[in-house]
Amino acid sequence: MKISPHAIIDPKAQLASDVQVGPFCVIGPDVSVGPGCRLLNNVTLMGHMRLGSNNVIYPNVVLGGPPQDRKYRGAITRLEIGSNNVIREASTIHCGTEKGGGVTRVGDDNFIMVNVHIGHDAQIGSHCTFANNVMIAGHVVVHDCVAMAGCVGIHHFVTIGEYSFLGGFSRIHHDVPPFVKIDGADVVRGINTVGLRRAGFSEQDVEALEDACRRLFYHEKPFSVAIAEFEMANGMNTHVKRMIEFLRQRDLGVHGRYLEGLRAK
Repeated sequence: MKISPHAIIDPKAQLASDVQVGPFCVIGPDVSVGPGCRLLNNVTLMGHMRLGSNNVIYPNVVLGGPPQDRKYRGAITRLEIGSNNVIREASTIHCGTEKGGGVTRVGDDNFIMVNVHIGHDAQIGSHCTFANNVMIAGHVVVHDCVAMAGCVGIHHFVTIGEYSFLGGFSRIHHDVPPFVKIDGADVVRGINTVGLRRAGFSEQDVEALEDACRRLFYHEKPFSVAIAEFEMANGMNTHVKRMIEFLRQRDLGVHGRYLEGLRAK
């Protein structure tokens, strides 16, 4: 291990043999750090948390802090972070709460830029990009391959569908369907065409999603009628079917948030 003499590491912490720890890092007793991780300097790992392999953590990042929840009374909860993530300066990710499932999770291959906050009990997928100052509240679920531009704010209990793109300064109060672009206050601006093509989606799939988006969000028909028309169609595209299923589930929730409805139960 390449550990700076200026780092403070509890003897009970578990660090793989090749972990690099820079000066002025602080690692608590209930922390596990996997192989290949690099903590540059001034990084704080606290609480009950596990860091997978080959993560790069930049200065002033704090991981595993207690949740910002008035109901939290000190129960043992966790933070689990996967592998190959880059977490840039001053970002914070908190542990879960007892009533929220007890675990905050972050997947693999995510790029988390400067000053991002991920709240308690959030479930973050893999291959996501969060630009500077993104704010993700507690109990949020973000699926794989989501991109968020700077200063996006996400309401608690929101679900963000896969391959969606959230424009800068977007204010997200409702569940975001997969494959779409969002701007402003929950406004669907179309399909995330660039992101889908980069991910290897076929032109046929992109065209089917664009047609579905027009019929769902840009016609004057009531939303329930538009969805019913898709349900009557035969041979629906797989990705369009996924979008329709997501929207139907969203309608079962409260205030446009499916998970909010589960909370009430």
